[in-house]
Amino acid sequence: MLERIKAEILAVRMIPNVDATLAAQFPLKPGYRSLGILTTTIDDVGYTALDEATKRAEVEVVYARSCYAGASHASGPLSGEFIGIIAGPNPDEVSSGIEAIRNTIQYDAFFESLNEDRTHALYAHVVARTGSYLSHLASIQEGEPLAYLIAPPLEAMYGLDAALKAADVRLMKFFGPPSETNFGGGLLTGTQAACHAAAEAFRASIIEIAKQPITY
Repeated sequence: MLERIKAEILAVRMIPNVDATLAAQFPLKPGYRSLGILTTTIDDVGYTALDEATKRAEVEVVYARSCYAGASHASGPLSGEFIGIIAGPNPDEVSSGIEAIRNTIQYDAFFESLNEDRTHALYAHVVARTGSYLSHLASIQEGEPLAYLIAPPLEAMYGLDAALKAADVRLMKFFGPPSETNFGGGLLTGTQAACHAAAEAFRASIIEIAKQPITY
């Protein structure tokens, strides 16, 4: 059992009625005037949590970006590794979306550590039913399962190969290394059982690399 590495929300704010000039910078639906903005210490957990918000409230993800080089090289104490913005028709919906994000980060989505000092980690998370954000990113229908697989560069490539061979899954989005945070990976879809099998194969293959990195 690998140790869990949980993300933290570093800062969060709501704009109940966004200025029209700023609103024009985002793809807002008609009538969507409220924004929720947050930063987190781990980007992939943040993306996962934003998707969950779209299932729990009448909100859409209008901005989501990783910060270059990760949280260890952040521009400020509240910058972290990721910024996400959700939009909704009113503050109540955005508040519900933020609460869904907080719950996902606290309880459901996490990296796993491969060593004691937590400097070597992977993300093998299965989304049983995607919301609008990850569905759009992976070009799948809303509600389909998704295996969200992320690791350091070499580990990610080896792990993706193992995942694709272990189950009847399709690679829908490839994150070629190095990403902004110097990782890599992909989004795979299939049945829930297949996604879980792929995630387990991804995890197992990377544990093998961590134990014996120089072999072929």
